[in-house]
Amino acid sequence: MHAIVMRRAARSIERMHGDHGHVQGDSHAGHSHAPSADADRRWLSVALALIASFMLVEVVAGVLAGSLALLSDAAHMLTDAASLGLALFAAGLAARPAKGAFTFGFGRAEILSAQVNGAALFLLAGVIAVEGMQRLGAPPHVDGPVVVVVGAVGAVVNVAAFWALSRSERQSLNIAGARAHVLADLYGSVAAITAGAVIAFGGPAQVDALAALTVAALMLRSGWSLLRASTRVLLEAAPAGLDPDEVGRALAAMPGIVEIHDLHVWEVTSGFVAVAAHVVVAPGADCHRLRRELQAVLHERFGIRHTTLQVDHESIQPLVQIEPSRSS
Repeated sequence: MHAIVMRRAARSIERMHGDHGHVQGDSHAGHSHAPSADADRRWLSVALALIASFMLVEVVAGVLAGSLALLSDAAHMLTDAASLGLALFAAGLAARPAKGAFTFGFGRAEILSAQVNGAALFLLAGVIAVEGMQRLGAPPHVDGPVVVVVGAVGAVVNVAAFWALSRSERQSLNIAGARAHVLADLYGSVAAITAGAVIAFGGPAQVDALAALTVAALMLRSGWSLLRASTRVLLEAAPAGLDPDEVGRALAAMPGIVEIHDLHVWEVTSGFVAVAAHVVVAPGADCHRLRRELQAVLHERFGIRHTTLQVDHESIQPLVQIEPSRSS
């Protein structure tokens, strides 16, 4: 019996566009979906204060030392400050309750923030890469010791900012975007220290440009990761690591379930996964009990608490009977 049910469900899972009709049960009322976005704002504020304060110092030092590595790191700190400010604003929006036309709340403001931060990393990496290539051919004088000192202080500031962000209660893309900027800036500080030390001991001035190009490559990697993850959420894809077919098979294998179709699994925002499905149960089955059991499976096995399940009994008689045509 279960083999037949699972086989029927496997075919029906592929029908992803259908009429959901009457919603028979929801499991999302009366609870929060994730730790509050409001709890993250304090740590975002701490990280923003650290980054913005040191950015001004690094700009002055970079100009005085003639170091592209320091200036690129300062430019990245500028985008860090902007990204942290944007993340802070988005976290404030996400903390607002759902109301009016925004029935899911404003959680996706954080996804949009992650998109902007990813695009900013791409843009800034391109600017740094172009300038770095130009300086490889005609490297200016670089004051190595100044670069080492300022780079070391910058590394300490970045570590402190990264620690503050790691204290966040949630693992949202918004926080991930802010951390990606700070981590890439930490790489920039380390690259600046290395370049400054090499130049201070008589190494070629081109090392400064090579350090900047290395930072640009790391920024591209972080930006691509953010853009890919946030785009998946905006396109309402299933969360990474969660297979909708596996969810459908698990539900279809439950006793009393005849068919699962019109199955949708998507991520509303970071940590907020939703499921909607049409469930057909055996004639005479207790549909309310089965719905509760399905919700328990979704919660306990897949960690999904926001579920909307339409439950109907299997029809014994066909809905439309076609009479055989009469020959004239």
